[in-house]
Amino acid sequence: MDISKDYLLFLEAVAGLMVIDKTGHLVFINERCAEYIKGDRNDSIGKYIRDVFPASTMQALLTGDKRYNVNFYFIDGRMSASTQVQLRKDGEIVGVLEYDLMEEITELDEFLGMYSKALKDEVSYFREQVREFQSTKYSINNIIGSSKKVQELKEQIELAATSSSTVLIMGETGTGKELVAHSIHNLSDRAFNDFIKVNSAGMAETLIESELFGYVEGAFTGAKKGGKKGKFELANKGTLFIDEINQMPLSMQPKLLRALQEREISPVGSEEDLNVDVRIIAATNESLEKLVREKKFRADLYYRLNVFPVVIPPLRERLEDIPELVEAKVKQLNNELGTNITNIEPNVYKKLMEYDWPGNIRELYNRVEAAMNYARGNVLKVEHFNFRADNSKIDLTALESTDKPIDAIKREAERKLINEALMMFDYNKTKVADYLKISRPLLYQKMKRLGIQ
Repeated sequence: MDISKDYLLFLEAVAGLMVIDKTGHLVFINERCAEYIKGDRNDSIGKYIRDVFPASTMQALLTGDKRYNVNFYFIDGRMSASTQVQLRKDGEIVGVLEYDLMEEITELDEFLGMYSKALKDEVSYFREQVREFQSTKYSINNIIGSSKKVQELKEQIELAATSSSTVLIMGETGTGKELVAHSIHNLSDRAFNDFIKVNSAGMAETLIESELFGYVEGAFTGAKKGGKKGKFELANKGTLFIDEINQMPLSMQPKLLRALQEREISPVGSEEDLNVDVRIIAATNESLEKLVREKKFRADLYYRLNVFPVVIPPLRERLEDIPELVEAKVKQLNNELGTNITNIEPNVYKKLMEYDWPGNIRELYNRVEAAMNYARGNVLKVEHFNFRADNSKIDLTALESTDKPIDAIKREAERKLINEALMMFDYNKTKVADYLKISRPLLYQKMKRLGIQ
């Protein structure tokens, strides 16, 4: 093909092509365009553009700095979209060129369909990017396991996400209640708004009201100048996750109930109420129903919270998920610890599945991390785990060398109990002391006496 000779072939192939000079008179129009506007090609050349094509807006680009324009024409029940380009030579405007992008409404339908899909994909991509910068760290994809129990849990999460009702997550310590709360928020229509979390057990009773509802300037001695927003106000239009709701002081429960029912809060020291639009997700590791019977939790608050219950199964009810959980944790820890574990002995899974995991997934992950610190090479073996011995048999020979064999057995049992509790609660001494029903100072004394680091 000779470009110098065949350029007219190219020009004839362009949809709706025509050119005007700097006075607005038509200097070129291809046959395809002439047919579309129902005009005579030869008779049109040299005429003013509006006399040939009354709907034209090309002449608007003959002045000004705007070099491009897109215009839609609606003529005789047809629609076309055209691009107009200002032509310049030696810095001066010498004319305008126009060509069609689309000449029929069906083409627009196809374009909009493709654009809609592309836009949807792009929005999904940026939605995920935005989530990475939001306060949520997890999504439903972080819930690992293929067991029936896990599939049922994911179904509960997806249903909860479509609702605006208050959610009560129930599960033992270490089952991943916060992960579930994050997942519900990220699947909901509030995903682009804030996810604010608060732990009822981690706040002093005297401060919990100002922490939840905020305070105004001068509300009390030491109050911050200008006041401070509470968790409810920070979570407005988003989600407020209240963990360990079972630890909420009885004195605060009526105020929390009012906030849930009226969607109003009253900052400490303020005479005015604030309207808030907050989706509440609460979590508990104790039976609130039992606490209600024991008069330790208000019945009306329990009923208001238990609108959409989500129950997380303990690890002992989904032991078949352990291989997936371990492999995922090993992969994560390889990056964090600088290790290179690529294989896990099958006997490791067998041993792990013989245990009942009172500390659930958190305890499992702690055991895996401890084992990886002992591993040398790229294989994780049974010997790297501190599996408990069979406590039904006592090594009587080893006890012969002790002066007080009964005390020695008691000491070893106490040491094992504290170690297990430490792993269960991720080495949170306050929670371990509460679980063992002893004071925190006494826990430290026992750890020191038993040689527990």
